[in-house]
Amino acid sequence: MPHPTPTILAVDRLAPDPDVVDRAARVLAGGGLVAYPTDTLYGLAVDPRRADAVERLFRAKGRPAAMAVPLIAADMGQVARDAGRFTPLARALAGRFWPGPLTLVVAASAALNPRLLGGGATVAVRVPDHAVARALAVALGHPVTATSANRSGAPPATTAAAAAEAVGRDLACVLDAGPAEVTTPSTIVDARGPAPMLLRPGAVAWDRVLNSLG
Repeated sequence: MPHPTPTILAVDRLAPDPDVVDRAARVLAGGGLVAYPTDTLYGLAVDPRRADAVERLFRAKGRPAAMAVPLIAADMGQVARDAGRFTPLARALAGRFWPGPLTLVVAASAALNPRLLGGGATVAVRVPDHAVARALAVALGHPVTATSANRSGAPPATTAAAAAEAVGRDLACVLDAGPAEVTTPSTIVDARGPAPMLLRPGAVAWDRVLNSLG
């Protein structure tokens, strides 16, 4: 349901107030959209288990149906339980770079909404180095969507105000932890096979990924 003005909830990026995060998680559980900070840019969260919320996300962003939607999780255990299947390579990269701005493409869990997968069978997921984003996934009880808080094709939001302006009345609330400290998106790596494949350069340099594997 459209909101004339999204509620702005101030939150400490290092020690988020559980009551504030729980309030945002309740919005997600009710099918609403929440903009929130990550260790790169501001993201747009819905509960991926709610089909109506996923559809609302696509409409709010004007996102093509063929584009998959990435997820953010609280920890590796939440990814393995609710999002995707780790290969030995994915586990090694996650152990080296999570929490952090490295997104791994892995085989998707059969329980995920197919709309999140863009017609494929993989999911892009990461554990961010940001206490607010992780706390939101903890409070909801499973991963949240992590697409950037903007209209598709528009510049990504680096502040809560920019996220609120970009998504506007489709947003129920925004968790405001101040401006993004890093404005480069996460690096995306396909980790399904025996060797990593770079899909998008980003905050983690490709040579660091390769060097981490020896």
